[in-house]
Order: sequence, then C-alpha cells, then structure tokens
Amino acid sequence: MKNLFGIFLALLLFAIPAASQNHGGSKSGGVRGVGEGHVPAHGPAPHPGPAPAARPAPAREESKPAQEQSRPAQEQARSYSDKKGHPDAPHVHSSGDKWIGHDTGKDDPHYHVDHPWEHGRFTGGFGKGHVFRIEGGGPSRFWFGGFYFSVAPYDFGYCSDWLWGTDDIVIYEDPDHDGWYLAYNVRLGTYVHVMFLGNG
Repeated sequence: MKNLFGIFLALLLFAIPAASQNHGGSKSGGVRGVGEGHVPAHGPAPHPGPAPAARPAPAREESKPAQEQSRPAQEQARSYSDKKGHPDAPHVHSSGDKWIGHDTGKDDPHYHVDHPWEHGRFTGGFGKGHVFRIEGGGPSRFWFGGFYFSVAPYDFGYCSDWLWGTDDIVIYEDPDHDGWYLAYNVRLGTYVHVMFLGNG
C-alpha cells in the first residue's frame, strides 16, 4: 500500500508542473481580445492609399547576426499596442478580426522584393481551416509539412516570443506586398510577413 501511495504521489508531483506549463500549441498565451486560439475568418483588406511614415520594429538582441539587424536606428518608433494589454506588434483583434498594423500599402520599402514568388507560391491552404504547427527552425528559416518560409528581416522583432517547434500558425495572402504572405500566430494573435522558400 505504501508503494502504491508513493507512486501516486510521484506522479502527482510530475503532473502538476507539466499541466501548468504553456505549450505553444495550447490556446493560452494571448491577451484578452488577441490570440488565445482565435483564428481570423479572413486576411486584411488591401490598403487604400500610400504608406504612412516609416516605422521600425522592436530592437533585436545584441546576440543576433548583423544581417538580421536591418532597421535604421533613426526611424521614429510606432506603437501597435492599440488597447491596454495588447501586444506592441502587428496583431488581430479576436472580436471582428480587425488587423492592426497592416497599413503600409504597396510602396512600403521594407517589403519590396525584386523577384516576387521566386521560389514558387505556397499551395498548402490559406486562412481559417488551415492551421499548421511549426516543426522547427527560427525566423530566418522555419518549416511545417514540408513547406519552408522565412520571416521578413524587418519583422524579426515581432516574433521573438514565437515558439519555433510548437506554435500553430495560419497563412494568409498579403493583398499589398507582392512576394509576401502573412503568418498569424494562433497562440499570441500576432502576425509577421513571411516569404515562401519552397517545399522539400
């Protein structure tokens, strides 16, 4: 009887911390009104006019490679935290699927690509009903289901809290920036511009 009680106690001690951890695939992780498992029904509408003034993304950590630090320091900061507690990154409101931060239009130099769709086009499915679990990598190159992507260098700071082995994402077409898609993080409710690198 003592052995059975000891085994039960040991299992309980392991189960409590494991249950309290936030794994990337869970519905927790967002803030009220953003993320928390919500998947937008549609992508952003095309931007109707010229881009607003240039804006930098969050600063990168000093340990990151120099080629990944592509933002001029003199650009004026812009906040995406449109409500108390919302992330200071491009995000989507759970209520009404309002895309915050996708407002730069076709002439945004941060998302200019000389050869759009150079590696082909993504064919794995877009929007609600097509949720993919990231299988590995990082912002420079990540993958799921044999499809490979990279985050726009300008957006690296917006995905520093993504879990590159477990987060669920949804891919949306970008109506404004040729050569880019939008990867939406279901857990956090944030999104970044991504380029399709092909399937392998």
